[in-house]
Amino acid sequence: MRRRLQTLVQRKFKVVLLLLLLLALLLHLAMDLALPTARRLWSCDGKAPKASGAVSGSPLLAGPKKLSLRILQDFSGSNGSLEKSSHPQAAGVKDPGAQHQRGNVNQARTKGSKLAALFEHPLYNIPMPEVMDKDKLFVVNPMEKFSLQSSGSDEWVSSSKAETILPTGKTAYDTYPAWLKFHVGINRYELYPRRDPLMPTLLRDLATMRIVSSVQKSGGTQLKLIMTFPNYGQALFKPMKQSRDQETPVDFFYFSDFERHNAEIAAFHLDRILDFRRIPPVSGRLVNITKEIRDITTDKKLAKTFFISPGELSPLPTLSPVAACSCSGDHPFGDSSICHHVPCHGAVLKEQGHLTTALSARRWELNPNYCAQVRQTPPYDRGHRLLDLIDMTVLDFLMGNMDRHHYETFEKFGNDTFLLHLDNGRGFGTHSHDEMSILAPLQQCCSIKKSTYLRLQLLATEPYRLSELLREALAADPLAPILAEPHLRALDRRLGKVLAAVGRCLARAARPGEVVVDDMGP
Repeated sequence: MRRRLQTLVQRKFKVVLLLLLLLALLLHLAMDLALPTARRLWSCDGKAPKASGAVSGSPLLAGPKKLSLRILQDFSGSNGSLEKSSHPQAAGVKDPGAQHQRGNVNQARTKGSKLAALFEHPLYNIPMPEVMDKDKLFVVNPMEKFSLQSSGSDEWVSSSKAETILPTGKTAYDTYPAWLKFHVGINRYELYPRRDPLMPTLLRDLATMRIVSSVQKSGGTQLKLIMTFPNYGQALFKPMKQSRDQETPVDFFYFSDFERHNAEIAAFHLDRILDFRRIPPVSGRLVNITKEIRDITTDKKLAKTFFISPGELSPLPTLSPVAACSCSGDHPFGDSSICHHVPCHGAVLKEQGHLTTALSARRWELNPNYCAQVRQTPPYDRGHRLLDLIDMTVLDFLMGNMDRHHYETFEKFGNDTFLLHLDNGRGFGTHSHDEMSILAPLQQCCSIKKSTYLRLQLLATEPYRLSELLREALAADPLAPILAEPHLRALDRRLGKVLAAVGRCLARAARPGEVVVDDMGP
């Protein structure tokens, strides 16, 4: 009797379980049948994107066009803050769904690389003047061709000899190495274009190409070498002298400070983010002192400076050269260093004293009316030379560089050209102090380019924060990390002080156009 009762209970339990499973299956089928209808209603309402992409009339395509148009109107018609134009709202649009869609578009554009999003911004797409032949630094023979010999040697040939080696269909320009293409592209208005396709190749060559010659560069206070590559390209080598997180002592005179290899790298990327593009390409590189300097140098003076230290704390002796420079001849260096490309090698550079050291902080501090004297002195009395010099002071203030005692220009272009921002090794020496005397030309002259001012405003907002952009740019360098985090944070703080200085000038100016000078045209 008891066994029959147990069997009956088990059978009923199985039936109930089977009914429950059947009910769940029916509910699942009902939901599947109802879902397509809901999807069709959602799509017809126009509030969700289709899987196959938005149609031509959808808000997702209309949004970016309105966004770009509004930002262009903002920065071409007024000096207003970009904080408002970073998230524009079309006139008369009150639909929160449409606003949410535009926000999603903004997030999608900057979700990946912030640096790429910055260079897509309208402020970084202002048209350049048309470059004529007279505006080019070099005039090249379009028929001249270059190629490595077919034997695979490092010797280069040109002209008629190369014609038998070149693959068919190649133009002469296609045969140029990256550094020569870079030189050919230099013109009156820029050292290199914003979207230079050569830049990745050029930086990679600096970091990896075999070094065939190393000789010491004369002049200066610290050791620098000129290194030559198999394709005749040359680079300026600056060695590592101190760690990235080491600050310059407060009682150091700036001229006795070390030059930092990582400062040259960071300065190049900062200059590019500011859209000045006046510093030649720089890359970090690990250099083998024995094989890539001592064993191949033809500089007898440099060769005599090498010594082998006892190396008591290391398994092998350390080979180091002693700098044969005028002021610092007793600093050996290790094998982590910077390779600084010199695209202007062979070109005629004109060294310009800053109006007999016009950027000397002492002159500006002692004479509160010094800018009036500068404005009356050629070449600062006309054109954009003074504004270019103020661009340079902004760059130097951001990286704390007090060692700007001169600048260079290309002699061919006279005074109607940009300034070269060379020799930045004494930047990024301290992050805990902001040297306000560097900003003296901006504070006294109370003038800045409109394009520079608007970009500085943009770099003070999200998602274009200056420190984050530079961090991303430096992460790709072979010697990353390049800057310690306190140096990156100091950039945002100093940027705020630059904008505050311009704000004070605008507050007391009778004509705001004399403070923020329109250099952008219609």
